Amino acid sequence: MACATTDEAKTVESNTADIYFQLGVRYLNLNKLEIAKENLQHAIHLDSRNTQAFNALAFLDEKLNKIDDARLHYQTAISLTPDDLGVQNNYGRFLCEQNEIEKGIALLTAATADGLNQRPWLAMTNLGRCYMQLVKYSEAETYFAQALQFNSNYAPALLEMQKVNYRQGNFAVAKVYLNRYAQVPDHTPESLLIAIEIESASGNAGMAKHYQTLLLTKFRLSAEAKRFNINK
Repeated sequence: MACATTDEAKTVESNTADIYFQLGVRYLNLNKLEIAKENLQHAIHLDSRNTQAFNALAFLDEKLNKIDDARLHYQTAISLTPDDLGVQNNYGRFLCEQNEIEKGIALLTAATADGLNQRPWLAMTNLGRCYMQLVKYSEAETYFAQALQFNSNYAPALLEMQKVNYRQGNFAVAKVYLNRYAQVPDHTPESLLIAIEIESASGNAGMAKHYQTLLLTKFRLSAEAKRFNINK
């Protein structure tokens, strides 16, 4: 009976930990970071092997610019579940952003090659970004294109296709992806800045001005708006 009671208690703790994890993710998506952190930490306190809670907490640490904490939590998550595709994707992206590009590419390549990956476009897009950092535009474009073959409306891949073609001087192709991107989500400061660059390079002053206005009104406090004001 004692053993059964212990197992039942562990099950209750695990279920409660999952509830706190779900709450943490919900608050994270709402950008309520402190409340999200409290819930995720509570989930880990109840279940110290909750891979997803460590993964989410690492992502939250990134948003708070706590890079060392993020690294530690990603390492814990991947040590608990080395084959978790979500962790491989997030940690691989993180490593590339920290200029540990070879390690990041290795993790992301493994994620794209896994036949069980139901959302391969996520890792493919991040893999392309790693190659962008290496200024290997051909390889980067290949991965972005592959991502769009799996999910033709995936906004981050559409945005990256704009950037990689703009940097290679393929302004007409970049404009095609800009038009496709405009059909999917609301613009972000990053997407508006590249839109300004593409339209300006294509000689479309009117559309460039339109995107400038959007950037400087909707996102006037963004880093991209400040960069535009400095460079114009």
